[in-house]
This record gives sequence, C-alpha cells and structure tokens, in this order.
Amino acid sequence: MLKSFEHVGMTVSDMDRTVGFYCGLLGLRLHLRKVMADGGEIAFLDAGGGMLEIVAPAGGAARAVDVPEGTAGLRHLTFLFDSVDETFARLEKAGVEIKERPRLAINAEVLHKVAFLRDPDGIQIELAEKR
Repeated sequence: MLKSFEHVGMTVSDMDRTVGFYCGLLGLRLHLRKVMADGGEIAFLDAGGGMLEIVAPAGGAARAVDVPEGTAGLRHLTFLFDSVDETFARLEKAGVEIKERPRLAINAEVLHKVAFLRDPDGIQIELAEKR
C-alpha cells in the first residue's frame, strides 16, 4: 500500500547556489548534505510533503533544457505557497529568472493561482496557491 510521495531527484551544476535558492528563497529545509566517493555532492531538501534530492556531479552539469512539447518527461516542480503574488514579488526582487507572471490557474479545480520561474540551472519552478 502506498504511504506517501518520497522524493524527486535532479542534477544541478552548483550545490551551494542550489541549496541557497531552494532553502534561502523558497523555504525548503536542508535535511542532509554530503560529499560522495567520486567527489560529487548529494543533498536532500525537505519540502514539507516530500523531499527534493539534489546531485551535483564533481565535473559540473550543463544548464537544464525544457522538455519539448510532445516529449515525455518532467516539465516543472511545483511548490505550494500561501500567496503566489507575495512569493513572486519577493523572488523577482531577488533577481530570479521569470518565465510567467502570476495568473489564474487553468486547472481551477486544483489550484487558484500560479506563476513560473527558473532555478539557477534553468529548471522550471511553478509557484502555486489554492483557494
């Protein structure tokens, strides 16, 4: 029987920058961070309802590429906030790369308002709020 969502994993180019973004700007909490045998780093960030596993290879990583329309893959990571407008304004002021400004959600049965931005490696992040 399924108990819960555990984590999603992603590759990043710079662990310090990524932890600073997700913990410092989005509010996730650092659960574990360590250096692996090959010199790369791994971290688990607690998002409240699951974890974000971050791997920074010793040799670095190229910027993320969006999944093309019609191609299977993960499109974005979504984080739920009390207020999309307030969170968006704070992140915009911090210089975060914006993809789409706050708007009403197309899937109004699930979410009220959304906005999209990019993390330091270009991975799409959705800010969401419910009614």
